[in-house]
Amino acid sequence: MEQNTNRLRPIFLTFEQWLPRWSLQHRLCCSKPVSVHSNEESRADKFKTQIATGPRFHYFVKGASINKQQPVITDDLIDTDKHAYLPEDSESGNSRTVCFETYGCQMNVNDTEIAWSILQKKGYQRTSDVAEADVVLLVTCSIREKAEQTIWNRLRQLTAMKKRRLKTRVPMKIGVLGCMAERLKSELLEREKLLDVLAGPDAYRDLPRLLSVAHGGQQASNVLLSLEETYADVMPVHHSPQGYSAFVSIMRGCDNMCSYCIVPFTRGRERSRPVSSILEEVHILSEQGVKEVTLLGQNVNSYRDTSEEQFCSSEPGQLSRGFRTVYRARPGGLRFADLLDRVSLIDPDMRIRFTSPHPKDFPDEVLQLIKERANICKQIHLPAQSGSSTVLQAMRRGYSREAYLELVDNIKRIIPGVSLSSDFISGFCGETEEDHLQTLSLIREVRYNVGFLFAYSMRKKTHAFHRLQDDVPAEVKQRRLEELICMFREEATKVNSALIGRTQLVLVEGESKRSAQDLCGRNDGNLKVIFPRQEVAGQPTDTHTSPINPGDYVLVKIESANSQSLRGHALSHTSLSDSATR
Repeated sequence: MEQNTNRLRPIFLTFEQWLPRWSLQHRLCCSKPVSVHSNEESRADKFKTQIATGPRFHYFVKGASINKQQPVITDDLIDTDKHAYLPEDSESGNSRTVCFETYGCQMNVNDTEIAWSILQKKGYQRTSDVAEADVVLLVTCSIREKAEQTIWNRLRQLTAMKKRRLKTRVPMKIGVLGCMAERLKSELLEREKLLDVLAGPDAYRDLPRLLSVAHGGQQASNVLLSLEETYADVMPVHHSPQGYSAFVSIMRGCDNMCSYCIVPFTRGRERSRPVSSILEEVHILSEQGVKEVTLLGQNVNSYRDTSEEQFCSSEPGQLSRGFRTVYRARPGGLRFADLLDRVSLIDPDMRIRFTSPHPKDFPDEVLQLIKERANICKQIHLPAQSGSSTVLQAMRRGYSREAYLELVDNIKRIIPGVSLSSDFISGFCGETEEDHLQTLSLIREVRYNVGFLFAYSMRKKTHAFHRLQDDVPAEVKQRRLEELICMFREEATKVNSALIGRTQLVLVEGESKRSAQDLCGRNDGNLKVIFPRQEVAGQPTDTHTSPINPGDYVLVKIESANSQSLRGHALSHTSLSDSATR
């Protein structure tokens, strides 16, 4: 544990420290002889008098009323939302502008929405122009070294901008939020002298105070992790430019302790948001016209709400067959299947997705629910990380290659036509060429349509950092990564090509980046679908046509495919419920 060199001075002082300086000088310089006995009695009497008349608790508490007869501590003296050392209005944003830059995963997108909700209520204004911002907050990722290097580079740019700003106008304040703030707190404060604010993933409620301290000219940080914080009472301000989709956080932290992963150390232990809070947010999003909600969590399908007594029982949660955990199974609680059931019933025309799950938490009841509900997407992210049982054991994943393939077979049996995606790491500690070939064969056997592939990057604090050796050369990691990418593209093209000639239900996102004449959206399997902009029938049987807008559901007939997208032409408008009926 790092030692804090800036320790507070002890509140209890020695006798000489407590006495006023003039008293000590008078005693030492006195020329009149005094007996030792009387001198000791005098000192003791003075000490008792000073203790009796010294500062009491109310002296240190803002707004306390002084009652010398019997001081009473009441609830109004202890206000967790105010700080006695700051002025009343110090946490107000006073229309200061704040610019967020978000890096990394969808959880960071949701964190940005939470942080903005908190600051907005304090009077801050949001801007997308860094040059006009009074405060710039980077919401950061620590999952790989490359992600952190991106932040370091950006901080150098911002600090240079801040130095120029000092000569012209109100100083810019720079803050780092999220995982990198938690992992590299000391280095960030020491290396970036112009950095003003650090806030870990569980400290966003404290942002107004931290910024107030920073505006006073001091660095401010809070990177404490919590066992309880879920921001359940904070309604995120969703900032999607299209406005048709939203992320809803249902849990925070992770207990899996995979040997390569930094998440448990940057986001803390697993804790689930109360189901009532989640349902309320989804209801509000439905009323706002949102057409797709993605439930978020580091281990989203291990959701377990124990906030209400009726959810508590002694029955442990079910795992996928052949899977285990590194921690003791926890009994009771409202589980992911229950939550998914309730969320899917709110709006039959709202698509429901979830990410990122762990393969161990797919009991049959979850799979059956996905099959039965038309608005739960038939697409499952199933992170494998490796196709080698030896490497999976070193990663502490809790399953073998055989157990993973058995789960895949079970998913495909229960949900025909399901789309599968996955994560893979190349070059993990001790990975041999044979291990790598087993990963390639797993990709060929499962036939994913989307993949997220990365070369291994060792992180401090992780189990691998302390117990394993990063012994695969960088050039070998890169070569293996390129081979994984080639295999993925080949198999994904085959899977996607099977959709040619078929009609897909597509939620329109907006204009294609490559051509203003094309629109794009995503199908149920989360694949990008591109099609020409045109007017289409209101329903498959209608003759009246209307333009296609972002947020519309349309039927698109697929004409071509590659590893990353589908192309086709729109047939008609539709709705999720109508499409399911047909």
